[in-house]
Amino acid sequence: MPIPVPAPRAVLLAGPSGSGKSTLAAHLGWPVLRLDDFYRDGDDPLLPRDDHGRADWDAAGSWNAEAALKAVVELSNTGRVEAPVYSIGEDRRVGWQTIELGAAPAFVAEGLFADLLVAGAAEAGVLRDAIVLAPSAPVTFARRFARDVAESRKPVPVLLRRGLRLMRQQPVVVRRCVGAGMRAMSPHRARAELLTTSANS
Repeated sequence: MPIPVPAPRAVLLAGPSGSGKSTLAAHLGWPVLRLDDFYRDGDDPLLPRDDHGRADWDAAGSWNAEAALKAVVELSNTGRVEAPVYSIGEDRRVGWQTIELGAAPAFVAEGLFADLLVAGAAEAGVLRDAIVLAPSAPVTFARRFARDVAESRKPVPVLLRRGLRLMRQQPVVVRRCVGAGMRAMSPHRARAELLTTSANS
């Protein structure tokens, strides 16, 4: 008798910083694997730097895609994974956390670079859906700036410069994610679709 294969349970959720990924994940009520926790430590020699020698946290190389994909596959297949806890303010991993699916039909793996996992997750047979959130750029800028200031992620001038740059780059991020196989939609539509598919599964 063949061994049953677990149904794909990974919903990859990408989008510009501040686009509503974490809020959507919380509204769904599913377990969340925070892909931002897979950033490299600030002293990692593989961490990309900008022209001024500062860490470039918006470059794909600042993120450990291999470790993130391994965690996505393990969580989907076994229902449990040990994931890092990363402090953006400290630029380093500060601990570990256990994520368990329990009776949830799926989980959300959300982060800026989630699109880099689409092909690998599909090949591993764990991809349930892949979505990139695409709200208006000014709304995203306002959300991101308010959040980053409230959490004291970086000095305010740094956050402002970064926010303006990311606002200009937002269309590029969305196109990149669509090119990787993600579906672009608003947070409201994404929530409605995911809840509907969950109820029908």
